[in-house]
Amino acid sequence: MSFIRPELLAAARRGREVILGAALAGLGLWTATRGGYFLTPLGLGLLGLGAVWVLTAWRRLKFRQDGEAPGIVRVTEAQIAYYGPRTGGFVGLPELSELRLLTLRGRRIWKLKQGDGQLLHIPVESDGSEALFDAFATLPGIDMAALVAALGTNAPASDSRVIALAEVDRLIWARKGSGVVVR
Repeated sequence: MSFIRPELLAAARRGREVILGAALAGLGLWTATRGGYFLTPLGLGLLGLGAVWVLTAWRRLKFRQDGEAPGIVRVTEAQIAYYGPRTGGFVGLPELSELRLLTLRGRRIWKLKQGDGQLLHIPVESDGSEALFDAFATLPGIDMAALVAALGTNAPASDSRVIALAEVDRLIWARKGSGVVVR
């Protein structure tokens, strides 16, 4: 018999990284207020580390989407693999040239494009898709705050195009120098 409601326990499990980061920041603040030449810098360092941890964990928590979609996502050694019921494939992070977020018939899908033109479509709610946050964070020049913000809204961005099937195609990231150069 548990004295904690199951919904509260599930929410605490989902947000455990944010809670641990906040606890580290609190410990750092407490240590910094003890004073002295050793404890104050140590406490401020722990406070900064905890604040960065909370920010990263909060973004990771907002990146994780509730729902169920077909398929499994695996990220191993700079390679993203998607095993779907009808489609699937692999994309290497060094070969990735473009990352887009599609909205098609109410379902959001990651569209990963390699430099040679191959595409991989991954539903946002697929099993294991939370590992994509850390994989996307390694892309050079990506704005993780914009990535998380794109997941939080269904409105089309200013650079998106609307197609006849009510598809919204939002460009999240593109590798610098991956385009056609006209002279």
